[in-house]
Amino acid sequence: MERQFISHLNHNMELILPGKLNTNSPVTLDTRILVVIGANGAGKSSFGKDLTERYAKQAEYISGMHSLFPTPQNETSTEIKEPNHLHETIIRQLLSPRHLPAYEKLIHKLQKEEFDIAVNYKETCKTNPSLPPPATKIDQIQTIWEKMFPQNRLIRKSGFIEITSASRNGEIYTPERMSDGEKIVFYLIGAVLSAQPNALLIIEEPEILLHDSIKNTLWDEIEAMRPDCTFVYLTHDIHFATSREDGRCLWIRSYDAGNHIWDYVLIEDNDNFPEELYIELLGSRKPILFIEGTNTSSIDYRLYPLIFPDYLVKPMGGCQKVIETTKAFRQLNDFHLLDSMGIIDRDRRTQGEIAHLHEQRIFVPDVAEVENLLLLKPIIKVVAHRLMKDPAQVFDLVKENVIKLFEKELETQVILHARHRVRKKLETAVDRKITTIEELAEHVDGIRETIHVHDIYNGIKEKFIQYAETKNYEKILLVYNQKGMLPQSQLCKICGISNKESYLNLVLSILKENGPDAGIIRDTIKESLGM
Repeated sequence: MERQFISHLNHNMELILPGKLNTNSPVTLDTRILVVIGANGAGKSSFGKDLTERYAKQAEYISGMHSLFPTPQNETSTEIKEPNHLHETIIRQLLSPRHLPAYEKLIHKLQKEEFDIAVNYKETCKTNPSLPPPATKIDQIQTIWEKMFPQNRLIRKSGFIEITSASRNGEIYTPERMSDGEKIVFYLIGAVLSAQPNALLIIEEPEILLHDSIKNTLWDEIEAMRPDCTFVYLTHDIHFATSREDGRCLWIRSYDAGNHIWDYVLIEDNDNFPEELYIELLGSRKPILFIEGTNTSSIDYRLYPLIFPDYLVKPMGGCQKVIETTKAFRQLNDFHLLDSMGIIDRDRRTQGEIAHLHEQRIFVPDVAEVENLLLLKPIIKVVAHRLMKDPAQVFDLVKENVIKLFEKELETQVILHARHRVRKKLETAVDRKITTIEELAEHVDGIRETIHVHDIYNGIKEKFIQYAETKNYEKILLVYNQKGMLPQSQLCKICGISNKESYLNLVLSILKENGPDAGIIRDTIKESLGM
């Protein structure tokens, strides 16, 4: 009976988008859901208004925030246009003054519909008493609203239909006394429900005043309620944008109001570069630095933002993810025009591997572990000077301790490096093109003849012994994989500080000061990265 016009099947709409920079032909998009995202002032609202004017006969502009405030008396989808019923006088009184907020106009329109349906139902029941009561828009709103606020209930009473909400403590209050969040949820459901069939709904800031726990669920419910409609969301909320899994996402860079042209791009998802991350990075408008790690307490995450303050530093987890993401982002440079680079740990890589990574703007420090950066000579001397110690004496003592540690673990370190080298050679050997099982078997049998394990081992050991004998501190830091080297070097004890964390915090505080000492630390680490 109610809303029989609404289809139960989702359907896409072919949208002709507003004018695009450097594009002469119209840009069209076939979708049911479009998320338009961009920074404040990028031109999202103007983009939405252009669509509203372009599709004037079927577009409806819905703003949750604006619904709470009085607006000029324009005819909208939530206003009463032809009040030809006996209760016209009552409705007109309820709508006084003329400039009511859209939220209150919606309440009165829904009450009017409820009254009309109740009267018609009463008359129909005189000849058909078994007829079930029809569902009204308020019934549908109530179902979704109470899902969002399960501690509250909407109650209809008092003859002419009064909407009230009963809180958990039993207090009764009218819709006008709802919180702004409760009002916006009620309004958004009602406004979409009241839209014309097959409407193009332009939703401004769909996340405004909505708690994170309900905003995505609310719009899932609303979209399911109106499968006939096309939804265009104007937002700067990344998490909301990526929650519309069945939709398309468009990022607005800027708007030229004089020429009525937008600079925008459609975001495409892919396995190497998730849509959520892409939008977040684009929104920053800063060059991007991808690093290893996920823990915000890691040395990488705490150190690199201060070494590269002009970059947005984004931890990606493991080194392979950093490599894949940096490559993917750079391949999309025609879309975003942002500089990007990556930093990964050395992990016993050869100079050939490192040179290949550098070509792709992926940098590897000249130390075996990120912690070893804090043991570079200029950084030790800066910290020692700050702590009123003799910089040269402190460094000499640390150097002596590191060399002794390396000599003690030399055999273990040689095996680690030899194993890595052999594994890489095996990966390269097996990766060749083979089309039959016979070729594979023959190839595997021959691998042993091409990989000379003892020669690899002896070559690495000879170099490591040379580093120790010549006391080549920089080369030892380059190859010595020992995550506990900083405390074992006795650096903290020599400097008179309690532990590694205190040492790191001192380095970070010097960087934050941004003085001459910070310049020394930054230059030292950038030089280690080959920059």
